[in-house]
Amino acid sequence: MSDTSQPASVYDLSHEDEAESLATFAILVDNEPGVLHRLVGLFAARGYNIESLTVAETDRRAHTSRVTIVTRGAPHVLAQIEAQLQKMVATRHVQDVTRDPNGLERELALVKVRSTGPERVEALRVADIFRAKVIDTTHESFVFEVTGASTKIDKFIELMRPLGLVELSRTGVLSLTRGAEPM
Repeated sequence: MSDTSQPASVYDLSHEDEAESLATFAILVDNEPGVLHRLVGLFAARGYNIESLTVAETDRRAHTSRVTIVTRGAPHVLAQIEAQLQKMVATRHVQDVTRDPNGLERELALVKVRSTGPERVEALRVADIFRAKVIDTTHESFVFEVTGASTKIDKFIELMRPLGLVELSRTGVLSLTRGAEPM
């Protein structure tokens, strides 16, 4: 029997065996009209998905904003995204928070749960375990505020669904690095 498979080429650029992972990029940009549009356009033009996007002005005097983007891809795709972000004219700094050992990521969610009786007591018990704060209450519902890693919030939501979850809102991921040094 002859081997019909092709020998592996050193020029083979397929990366089919690479597993996808999440990456969080913190980007310091000039705070000027059109920057967010160009940034999102970069992702759209290349077919990259944005799983979370958070933007806010961080320094009025320096006219800078911080953008935090969570995306998913194979390692070579994530490296390509980082390189493209650094090439943008309005970009001052790009940091892959996921790969930084000092990186911190948190998210905030507001979760509305409608329940009475035993489900109401259980919702409060679960909220206590997750250190969620009750920020509004009626005889039939609660609104909880929960902060933490996205996986923690996902788990909280999963446990609240059977207890009467009716609505939720999430901020998207925020990030910083530990220590005294700025980005």
